[in-house]
This record gives sequence, structure tokens and C-alpha cells, in this order.
Amino acid sequence: MQQNNGLDRNQLISFVLFTLILMGGMFYFQNKQQKEQVEKEAQHKTEATQQVKNNAAKPAVVTNLNDSVKTTSIQQVQLKNKELTVGISTLGGQISTVELNEFKAYNKNTDSNTKPLLLFDKNNSSYGFQFKDKTGKVFSTRDLVFIPVQKDNSVTMQANVNGAVIQFIYTLLDKYTVDFNVKTQGLSHLVSDSKADFDWDYNVRGVEKGRSQEQTHTEFNYAFDNYKSFDYDGRTTMEEPKETLNWLGVKQQFFSAVIEPQTGFKNSHGSQEMIEEGEFLKKFKFDGQVDLAGNELNQDFKWYFMPLDLKLLKSYEGKNFDELLPLGWSFIGTLNRWFFIPMYNLISSWGISAGWVIFLMTIFVKIILSPVMFRQHKLSAMMRVIRPEIDEVNKKYKDADPMKKQQEVMAVYRKAGVNQMAGCLPGLLQIPIFYALFRFFPNMIDLRGKSFWFAKDLTAYDDVIKLPFHIPFLQDHLSIFAIACTVVLLIYTIMTAGNIQQPTQEGMPNMKVLMYIFPITFLFFLNTSASGLSWYYFVSNAINILIILVINYWILDEKTIHAQIQANKQKAPKAEGKFQKRMREMMEKAQEQQKLQQQQGKQQKK
Repeated sequence: MQQNNGLDRNQLISFVLFTLILMGGMFYFQNKQQKEQVEKEAQHKTEATQQVKNNAAKPAVVTNLNDSVKTTSIQQVQLKNKELTVGISTLGGQISTVELNEFKAYNKNTDSNTKPLLLFDKNNSSYGFQFKDKTGKVFSTRDLVFIPVQKDNSVTMQANVNGAVIQFIYTLLDKYTVDFNVKTQGLSHLVSDSKADFDWDYNVRGVEKGRSQEQTHTEFNYAFDNYKSFDYDGRTTMEEPKETLNWLGVKQQFFSAVIEPQTGFKNSHGSQEMIEEGEFLKKFKFDGQVDLAGNELNQDFKWYFMPLDLKLLKSYEGKNFDELLPLGWSFIGTLNRWFFIPMYNLISSWGISAGWVIFLMTIFVKIILSPVMFRQHKLSAMMRVIRPEIDEVNKKYKDADPMKKQQEVMAVYRKAGVNQMAGCLPGLLQIPIFYALFRFFPNMIDLRGKSFWFAKDLTAYDDVIKLPFHIPFLQDHLSIFAIACTVVLLIYTIMTAGNIQQPTQEGMPNMKVLMYIFPITFLFFLNTSASGLSWYYFVSNAINILIILVINYWILDEKTIHAQIQANKQKAPKAEGKFQKRMREMMEKAQEQQKLQQQQGKQQKK
């Protein structure tokens, strides 16, 4: 009989039945939620119609933003193209409203993306220039009331301050760009400094379902060194007193607001503060200096209000905007840019849903890794065959020096032709893939709002199972995709844990116990992560289980492997590899040092 420590045929049948039940449950939830979605959409249409009627009945009055200015003096001028709707306030002459017309924000009431996606609105953003006059007093453009003159998709905001004229000229260009040209005349009679401060206060509004995930992705981003270098900061203060920033952005999970000065920001400082609850995620403050030419500020700026789509970001040549998309550093980012994203785009072009695109991506990755997995499972089978010999060595040298026992164990492996380090290769290969996908799924805007079965958005968690209480890390829901992934990962662990050798020394951790704990901890990680990531790992581990069953029952024969090992023992021992030689020398050296310490200890006792 062929021995095997994995699943027997009854367990195989149980696994197949479990999979069928799980898939049936998924389709049940899908049909149930489709009915609920139709009802919610009908309700939303009714509410939207009523809202349009209410808005039409209201007069066009702009809310007072400063108590010192009369309500009737504050206006808002609107510029609009296909992608953006931009409102510019006469108070401060600044952009006060930014809506991305082709996207929607998450609506908690409908559990879907149905609200207008507003980056700037309700005074959550305020910016302006500060000047110091010759008497030492500081005045800011934020406090000035500008007079607007609009022509087509351009508006000129003009304000007078002590005889000086300040003009802000906004022009809505193609797509997501707003040209912001600043001109002054007579400012040189007021100021003596050659620099002006640009201040920007920005409370970032949450627009996605997963607050904690979006909060993690909300951070400062900036380019310097003539657009060649890029950096970011998501936690601490941002200090760049020496670099000239070519642009500064505040990035969210899928959208970003970026300002680009013509001559750059110098002596830049920024801070950020987490907002625990409410509609806002973080509070950002930025201060940078811009140069004055002849004590006048005549400089062109640009605002970009962009979705983080890689193709769009690359279209801005020479700006380095594609770094805004956090696909991972070095090799990880390269793997996403040149492998996973092109693969996703190719498969999605076939017209199938996003969930099945991920399914096919998983199969394709498994095909690529299948030779490596075969070597791993062959090594596992070889280690099972020589397990009795290893146990005999451990028993024989039970009371001996641990170094000596380890040397004897390694000798058994070496004579049998088993390279223990070969088992590490599959794990090492999968680490960059794991991290690349960890970056891919929550940041792939093409997946945003795409539903699959009971998950309404593959970039957010599914929360069909609501909890009446809050659990740390799990929050107030249970993700079905996360639970399914945890179950198959636990099954996979049970099948592979038989190859783990038990600790032979006191104080050493039991690796089997740690392996069983890992799937449970994975549930806490996946429960608030993108459901697309959980779905990928569910499919991946389910395929792993099938591969193990196929290899163990139909491909590998342990009798043949045993014969091969015996043949290896009859051959002349292979020359030690560099790594094996170094390990042996290190162990021998450690053994000599241990003996020397024991001798010194005996001499001290005498």
C-alpha cells in the first residue's frame, strides 16, 4: 500500500461536498442580494428625482464663509467639462468644490457607490498665499474677496489690497487639469520679501466603503529632483527644507488632488492627523515657499484632480504621476506594472466579469508555478520516506550534544540525496507574488465598484454577515470570502503539516501548532481587506489542495521514491555545496566553542 499523510479518499469526498455547499451558498446570496439591489436602485431613483425638484426650487445662494463678509458678496463660479465640475469661490479666490463627474462615492444607506464624488466641498479645503508687508504685518489671499469675470471655461478672480492688484486666472483644461495662473501688480510697493508662503489645509473626505483601508492609503505624495525622485509620507510630519518639490499631492485610495508650481515649492513642511470617525479621514496641513520675481508673484500653477488609473497617470509625460499608484517598491511594483495589470487587462477584454477575471488570473499563476510546486511535493514525499531514519537518529542521540545530533540528521539527508533548502524555494517565490497582489487588489481602480456574487465591490470587504457588536480587528461584520479562504487554508495546512518535524529540544516552538494558528489570524487580516484579495487566495489555496491530491495519488509513488533514495545511498556521496559546507563549518565551530566554554566552566569550579 502507498502511504500518505494527506487526505484519504473519504476526506477527498468531504472536501468536494464542502466546496459544492460553499459554491451553492455563494449563488444563493448572489440571487438574494440582486433582488435587494433592484429594490434599492428603485428607491434611489425616487430619491434622486425628489432631490432634483428640491434643488430646482432653491435660489442660487452661496453660504457665507466668513462672518466679516456679507452673504450676498460671496459667489461661486462654476467651470465644467466631461470629467470635472469645479466651483471657485470669490472668498479667497480659491477652488472650493471639485466633483469627478464619471465616478460616484460610497453611500452607506444604499451600500453602493451612488453619491456624488466630491474631493473639495463644504470648506474641507482652503489654500492661499501669505505675504509680509514692509511693516512686518502678514496678509493672506484667503481673507480677500475677489471679483469674478468668466469667459467660457475660464474665470479671472481679481482683488485689490492697499493699491496692489492680485489676479487668479483659472482655466479648466482637458480631462482632470485646472490651470491656475497667478499675477500681481503693485505688490512690490507693499512687500520687501523675495518669497511668499503657500498654505493648504485639507480635510480628506472618505469616499470608499472600507474606512480603515482608505485611511491607510491616504497620504502625502511629492516629486522632486526635476520630477526624477518621488517620496511619500502616510504617518508623520513631512519635512523637506532642502529639496524643491515639483508637485505635491494628497492621495486617497483611488483619487488624488495634486498642485504643481511652475518653479517648485521650497522649504516645505507638512503635517497630518488621523480623524477617528465621521465623514473625514485625515487632516492635512502644508506650507511651502514660492519665489517672487521683482517682489511680484507672476507664476503658473496647475491643479490635477485625478483618478489613480495607471494609463491616465502615464499620459502626463515627465511628471512621474504613475508613482501615485502604490503598486509596491522595486521588483514588487515591476511585477504589478508588467505582469498582473497587463494580465488583468487582457483577460477582462474578453468581456467576462471581474470575479472570473481574478479566477483565471489565479489559474494562470498556478500553471506558471506548477513545476516549482511539483518539486516541493516530491521533496515532501522523500522526507516522509526517510522519516523513520530521522526518528532513529533523534532517538539514538537523544542525550547527546544538540550540535552532534543535528550533524547526524543532516548526514542522513545528504546520503539520501534530499536537499532541505529546496523546500524553501517555492515559499520564497510566492512571497513577492503575495505582496504584489496585496498591493494590486486594493489599488486597481478597474475593480472599484465591480460586484461578484455577494461582494458588491471587489476593492472593499463583503459584509453580508452583520454582527450586533464590534470585535477588535474584525469590526462589526464577517466577510464570507475571508471565511471561505480561511477554511481552505486550514485544510491545506492540515494536509501539509504532516511533513513538519516535531521539535526535539526543549524550548523549541511546535511548528505544527503555529501553522494551525496562522489561518485563524489570516481571517482577522482578510475580514477588512479587499474581497478580491480574499477571493484570489480562496481559489489559490483550493487549487493547491487539488494539486496536492493529484500529485500524491496519481503522480508520485512513494515506493519508487524509496527505491530512488536507496539508490542514492549506494552512490558515492556528492560533494558538498557551498551553502552546506558553510553550514557544516559553522556548526563545527559552534560545537568547538561550546566544548571550550564547558572546559572553562569546569576549571573555574575547581
